[in-house]
Amino acid sequence: MIVYLHGFNSSPASSKARQLNAFMAHSGRLADYACPALPNSPRAAIAAIEAELAHSEPATITLVGSSLGGFYATWLAEKHGCKAILVNPAVHAHTLLRSALGPQKNWHSGEQWTLTEAHLDELAALDVARISRPERYLLLAQTGDEVLDYRDAVAYYAGANQIIEDGGDHGFAGFERHFQTLLDF
Repeated sequence: MIVYLHGFNSSPASSKARQLNAFMAHSGRLADYACPALPNSPRAAIAAIEAELAHSEPATITLVGSSLGGFYATWLAEKHGCKAILVNPAVHAHTLLRSALGPQKNWHSGEQWTLTEAHLDELAALDVARISRPERYLLLAQTGDEVLDYRDAVAYYAGANQIIEDGGDHGFAGFERHFQTLLDF
């Protein structure tokens, strides 16, 4: 089972989620794919993901998390012992998102909401100081990420499998080139 976790102010309508959905459908494995819509509250987002995970054994689950979804995937992989693939992941999201406090708008749904200190507190409660088993992780990062410093992820996921590409962007240009790698992992 592959569970895709979208990023901050994103949704299952993101390009990466749609591309992965199409790939899984084309491969005849759509039944092995899920992409829950994540609420703005980190606590509620984790509850939604865990509801999705409840239907599968941890050993059969691979989380694919992009940006904030990578932060969630890390916490869940540590808790449940499943594998996680991180795509330009947010490391220590509660500090990263501090600069975004205030009004927000979801890029796909247009929903407007406010990022508050309470959201940051919920993120801080999910922060993993250090991953316990690097072999459970695959990092996909691009040096041209304009939102996050890829070097933070390289250091945080030290010892994990890592694919670091020169250039690119926060959306991870060419994500579809790695679909077979995701399945192989």
